[in-house]
Amino acid sequence: MAWFVKIEKGIVPKHIFDKYVPAHLEYVKELNKLGHEAKTGYWNDAEGGMLIFKAECIEDAKTIVEKDPLIQNKCVEYVLHQWCIVN
Repeated sequence: MAWFVKIEKGIVPKHIFDKYVPAHLEYVKELNKLGHEAKTGYWNDAEGGMLIFKAECIEDAKTIVEKDPLIQNKCVEYVLHQWCIVN
């Protein structure tokens, strides 16, 4: 499996975003149960955050990202990249 990174920026007020954080965390737990080695977090000094996870290919990664409650509820804009680790 390859590593993928979803870099996101919130596009709704914080009180709306925060309603979906518990569902997002449950989603990440499920990804880990399925072997995707997912980690999620936010930037300490800027808006937005990141989800890093493993998937078979970019198409699978897109499918995984589209199931994120933060995406489904239109809380964030994002870009998805395959991360090619060199060391």
